[in-house]
Amino acid sequence: MPSASLANLSETLVWLAVLSYVVAALLTGFELAYRVAWTGRAGLAVAVVGLGTNVAAAVTRSLATHRVPWGNMYEYSVMIGVVTVTAYLVWVLRRPEVRTLGPFILLPAVLAIALAGVALRVPAGPLVPALNSGWIKIHVAAAISGSSILCLASIFSALYLVRDYFERRSAKPAPPLVAGGAGTVDRVELRETMAAYVEEEEAAAEPRAGGDGDEPRRRALWERLPAAGTLDLLAYRTAAFGFPIWTFAIIAGAIWAQSAWGRYWGWDPKETWSFIVWTIFAAYLHARATSGWRGRRAAWLSLVGFGAMLFNFYAVNTWIVGLHSYAQ
Repeated sequence: MPSASLANLSETLVWLAVLSYVVAALLTGFELAYRVAWTGRAGLAVAVVGLGTNVAAAVTRSLATHRVPWGNMYEYSVMIGVVTVTAYLVWVLRRPEVRTLGPFILLPAVLAIALAGVALRVPAGPLVPALNSGWIKIHVAAAISGSSILCLASIFSALYLVRDYFERRSAKPAPPLVAGGAGTVDRVELRETMAAYVEEEEAAAEPRAGGDGDEPRRRALWERLPAAGTLDLLAYRTAAFGFPIWTFAIIAGAIWAQSAWGRYWGWDPKETWSFIVWTIFAAYLHARATSGWRGRRAAWLSLVGFGAMLFNFYAVNTWIVGLHSYAQ
């Protein structure tokens, strides 16, 4: 029998995790907006606390139900928070400049968990018979990890598009050559012009010496994001890591389907949309590796995959009737 006290504790911990992620997003967002480094470090610490609370919520749910804590959409969403925030913290360790992207990563995790807590929550209980298999530990765990990491890659792609748009919009051409009296270049005047140009660019790019919070106000928020090239590379490397996990999830699901329904593949809506997601991200990685796709075209393809992933999770699980309709 499910333990009511542990189930209630799990739900309380879920909302504490949501609160922690919101606070962490605000603190890292303050660092992004005002270059106050200590708020970013504090936000990172709060995010770690939130992750610990998120993990504790999953563990207590598992103890309450005596099974793995991903047997329905509510529990799946809680685990998405665990994987997404873990991936963000790993990237921060590898690339410290990613810390300021906290609001763009933590708030989607908050939205996923909060939406599940409000609209998709189900009481703690045993698995439905169709899910009562050892394959749930393999297939669903891989699906949670793969989908979370691929969605994180798409967030990086969206940020890349924003950064790239403003970089191209604000690109300033180099100053023209200054001609001397008989059509020759006046080298002295040219050096002075170039020196003034460089000084102007450096003044716009560097904070003033007064401290982290004294950056010139005229600098736009987008200028404080990592460079477009960095975001593009983050998106690619994250997708390259998540794609094999998603591939394994589909293969494991097919093996489970053979055991449960007597066939590996039947074009059930869930199977079909999982394959569509796989195809889109396979095209994204293939285009980058073989066709030299970089930048905007690849980023838009990643966002199409993100949209397909959301449709696969929310629409297919709740609105479309199929063999996976028990997912709630």
